[in-house]
Amino acid sequence: MLKQWMRAGLCAAALIGAAAYADSYPAKPVSMTVPYPAGGATDVVARAVAEQLTQLWKQPVVVENKSGAGTTIAAAAVARAPGDGYTLYMTTSAHTISGYLYPDLAYDPVKDFAPITLVTKVPLVLVVNPGVPATTLPDFLTYLKTHGNEVNFASPGNGTAQHLSGELFKLATQSKITHVPYRGDAPAFTDLAGGQVQMMLATITSALPLIESGKLRALAVANATRVPALANVPTFDEAGMPGFEAATWFGVLAPASLSPERAQRIYQDISRIVATPKMRERIEALGGEVVNSTPQAFADFIAAEQQKWGKAVQVAGAAKP
Repeated sequence: MLKQWMRAGLCAAALIGAAAYADSYPAKPVSMTVPYPAGGATDVVARAVAEQLTQLWKQPVVVENKSGAGTTIAAAAVARAPGDGYTLYMTTSAHTISGYLYPDLAYDPVKDFAPITLVTKVPLVLVVNPGVPATTLPDFLTYLKTHGNEVNFASPGNGTAQHLSGELFKLATQSKITHVPYRGDAPAFTDLAGGQVQMMLATITSALPLIESGKLRALAVANATRVPALANVPTFDEAGMPGFEAATWFGVLAPASLSPERAQRIYQDISRIVATPKMRERIEALGGEVVNSTPQAFADFIAAEQQKWGKAVQVAGAAKP
């Protein structure tokens, strides 16, 4: 009887300890890794979420920018981190592209990560330097027929949705535009506004301030419907190039060893933040569509994205030897 009581006591203590462990999270600062420099679309969304998580958790959620190599530097660092919930990863569609673009990755984009939530999807918008002699998409397509070999298109890095969408645009228009990759949105926009490159399929989130200030000209949105943040900009369909749609997304991952219970806890807290009217309005004002998916729904979404972008890499011939 005594042994039974002792075993029961030990089990109860273990359960209490586990509950206390779960309730104590986070007990120290949390790192949120971003695979691009500060100032880009991913960084903007990550900092908005991190700011609210800091208030909710009463612990600092620190955004760490680790750019380069088409997001693979940051992803590799996260994959090696402990799965305790203190390393989070705000990434984009580039994460599901990297396995096709770089065949010798030091990590598996699916197996080495635990999906937490898909925060938002953001359509891409075709923007050009104001010095380009085209104010509409049909004008620009006409210009490409005779000057395509003089046009360079920027992207925030090899393997991003912006890069592959540019390659698909090149194929669709049968033009001779040249890809110029950068280490994030900010340096790409600097050269685009300065005229060193001429066009970009950019996320509305990051391009919107430059469009509104007149430093970039928006020609068409790669979405099925117009976006409220750019209500005066037609879709590709409306502008005479039907069927061309492209978007990136922003979602939170963690190392694969993160427990399902902790993943669910983090999802619930981020979901509460993203569902608030203030955050929803902020995301929509930046051209985003709030998704707020569960970990399982995000896992299913990633699987579908891998298939889509794998085909895009093959069609564009963008895989590295």
